[in-house]
Amino acid sequence: MPADVSLASGGSDGIAFLVSAGIVYEIIAAACSSPQTTEINASMRADTLMKWVHIGLVQAAAFVAIAAYFDAPHRRAILGGGAMAGALMYGQYTHAKKAGLANGGTPTER
Repeated sequence: MPADVSLASGGSDGIAFLVSAGIVYEIIAAACSSPQTTEINASMRADTLMKWVHIGLVQAAAFVAIAAYFDAPHRRAILGGGAMAGALMYGQYTHAKKAGLANGGTPTER
């Protein structure tokens, strides 16, 4: 009896959700520093860091949209994972910028 390839490659909404969320985190991490670095160095380069967060979000949205287009059965999970990860990461960077500008401290970069 031949193997059912559809079972092996069919995936699941859970996997699609995690992959979509993971790609958003990976793309933003590749485009900029961590929220911790943003907070520590906010006085020196908050605007530049946030510019790269925005660029990363646009890139991530493109990848998530393309994945959702190609994988219609898992479209909702892909879009949900991408949207959730994007919102969480944006919230972390926004908080880091605000906290860093409010609390000052000694930046690690000059």
